[in-house]
Amino acid sequence: MEQSQTISTVGKIYIGILLVIFAGIIFHAPLSVALGTLWPNFNLLIKSWKEILMLIAGLMSLYLMNKNHQFKILRNLIIIAIAAYAILHLSLLGFMSQSFVAAIAGLAIDLRYVLFFALVYIAMCLYPNKRKMFIQVGIAGALIVLIFAILQVFILPKDILKYLGYSINTINPYLTVDKNNAFIRINSTFRGPNPLGAYAGLVLTLLTAAIFKHKIKKERWPLTIAVVLSAGGVVALWASYSRSALLATVIAISIVIALAAYKKLFPKLWITIGVIVVITAGGIYLTRDTSFVSNVILHVNPTGGSLNKSNEGHINSLSDGVNQLIKQPMGAGIGSTGSASMLVGKGEIIENQYLFIAHEVGWLGLALFLFIFVSVLVRLWKLRDDWLALGVFASGIGLALICLVLPILTDDMVSIIWWGLAAIALFPNNKDYN
Repeated sequence: MEQSQTISTVGKIYIGILLVIFAGIIFHAPLSVALGTLWPNFNLLIKSWKEILMLIAGLMSLYLMNKNHQFKILRNLIIIAIAAYAILHLSLLGFMSQSFVAAIAGLAIDLRYVLFFALVYIAMCLYPNKRKMFIQVGIAGALIVLIFAILQVFILPKDILKYLGYSINTINPYLTVDKNNAFIRINSTFRGPNPLGAYAGLVLTLLTAAIFKHKIKKERWPLTIAVVLSAGGVVALWASYSRSALLATVIAISIVIALAAYKKLFPKLWITIGVIVVITAGGIYLTRDTSFVSNVILHVNPTGGSLNKSNEGHINSLSDGVNQLIKQPMGAGIGSTGSASMLVGKGEIIENQYLFIAHEVGWLGLALFLFIFVSVLVRLWKLRDDWLALGVFASGIGLALICLVLPILTDDMVSIIWWGLAAIALFPNNKDYN
């Protein structure tokens, strides 16, 4: 689509709002905890700042498309599917007896990341030269998150976040692997170790894509930033002790390398991967009784640990989710699952993103979400010659795998960042970015 020659004041505000969300989301957890502790009566409002901004941006996007005669943007099949997904959510509100608070929270959790994708997609259609600005903001955010992760691991006290109001009643300042204090799981600025691990994997995957596509200039600052992000990504991923994030990252980076250098590596690639897999599996088996493997890989603390083991929890949650999927083709209602359900004292936990969605909006909702997700991945696959599209595609495959064991997209920090990057990556032909 042709870019407007000038950007209006409304257009600048629209882009500014999206950049505020994209940049501010990395501070969401510490700020919402700190401000919520100071003003507990406004806790939900404080947490909803990004959703409020998205609603404002949504109205502005309609104005801008009308002004620029670009309503044809809405004919895109992915945008149509997102609209249908949102309409389904709103329609189900009239059929399910959820409380108002839980329903509103459920709507926000279910729709915010696809809405942000649509808003950024519209922005890129209207103003494609803003892609570079979004990427720069993303890099700055990654530096903050990962440098703080390094400081948490090597310098700061493990409970440093308690001074911002982190606690058992808000967000734990840190976790451990099966209550073993020898293995501290950090948060950085995220809600917990698993989202941090998923984010670190995303950054490492994008870095790998940039390196193999020769997009990092051999100059002092670009190389310094790349080194810091690489070190921070590895430290954050490791110190998160997130098994799903680690596996997803290995697979995502392998995809990038295979696609970016398949002509040079393909004959030897599968042999190398096979050897690594065999050696890794054999090493884990032979060292299964060591403290590290027992705690970090198998999540079994031989000296005690929590009564509710994470492995058993995943299995029980999966079984329960499948049973409810079969019994409830229309779902149980918006806000019936996860943190939204906790607002009304139910606390229905389903540790699988796909079953989570099915529990909220039934089989049709799950089908629509899968269509949206797969369609985005297919579009990214077709653009894989671009470094960003390749990195976002590969990391999307990694996220899809994490979704099998965690409802990772309910974490607004991970989901908004990935879906925002996905929208940006769909517009690679930009002469302003090299």
